[in-house]
Amino acid sequence: MLIDSLHDTERLKSGDFFLKEESHCRKIGRLVKGVMRGFVLDVDGNEITTHFYCEGDMVIGSYIPNVQTQMSIQALDDCELSVADYATIMAHVNKDREITKVITEAFEQLNKQLQSRLVALLNLNSLEKYELFLSEFPGLINRIPHYHIANFLGITPTQLSRARKDFINKCK
Repeated sequence: MLIDSLHDTERLKSGDFFLKEESHCRKIGRLVKGVMRGFVLDVDGNEITTHFYCEGDMVIGSYIPNVQTQMSIQALDDCELSVADYATIMAHVNKDREITKVITEAFEQLNKQLQSRLVALLNLNSLEKYELFLSEFPGLINRIPHYHIANFLGITPTQLSRARKDFINKCK
């Protein structure tokens, strides 16, 4: 298969970067093992977590190859990725059925996750955001620091703690 010949394995230690803000998006990856986060900096230089990547997820900094990205992508634990040159992969879209299917499905998933996050940030309270997080990222709650989860949800760590407590009481 063509897709198998286009990638290499890349390993990152916890804290290593797959992509840094203002670098050009030249590689695309599929996360084989580990958890990563995408984040941007606000005007005050604070990190705002925009996305979590779990096993099986496509890892990219932009939907367009070779553009300067505004996002950084960092390993939250030791990670293994299958990585390819982004422009090469995109050159095969619409020419190779398998590559087209993989890219289309990955972009649809990323788009769905981003839209869901926007709606949650704008419309949901802390408990509802937490419940949505649990449904969209099952098993992630005990794998990453809770301050990253609170940041992703747009709430404080204290609000996250209260939401967790309310969720546990609701489930009793």
